[in-house]
Amino acid sequence: MTYKYPVAGTYTVKVTAKSASGKTTVATTQVSVSAAEALVWSDEFETAGAPDPGKWGYDLGNNNGWGNNELQYYTNRTDNAVVSNGTLKINLKKENYSGFEYTSSRLLTKGKFAFKYGRVVVRAKLPTGVGTWPAIWALGSNIDTTPWPACGEIDIMEHVGKQQNTVFSTLHYPG
Repeated sequence: MTYKYPVAGTYTVKVTAKSASGKTTVATTQVSVSAAEALVWSDEFETAGAPDPGKWGYDLGNNNGWGNNELQYYTNRTDNAVVSNGTLKINLKKENYSGFEYTSSRLLTKGKFAFKYGRVVVRAKLPTGVGTWPAIWALGSNIDTTPWPACGEIDIMEHVGKQQNTVFSTLHYPG
């Protein structure tokens, strides 16, 4: 849920969270709003070819399954990530590559953009089927010196292919 505050000021916000097991937690906090919203980063994917290297980098390889038992090898090839007609297409290919049966791409903004507060807006078409798990998440910019989960992680969107009607959003933090 998004709420846009009409004027600068201090507001009291009450947040209620409910776990999958039914446990409910309620917290109240003060939020200070000092300025109007402003766009600070975007990519409208207007230039055909590889994703803009000024905005995007890649995680390459398999990194021992990335903690999720992933079976694909991530590349920076345009076979796996390509911009065309105003969209970024991330493609899974069944092929033998570096000892793996599948390839795809894992893009990141690490070292190119970081933010502390804000709103993220994404327009995406998601794949269907068991074995897919597209995700958009934010890691703390200190990930290289502060291991996960102490660096913090916000799963903005995760779509587990076998649960077609569910989109997850999760916070990972120490403790």
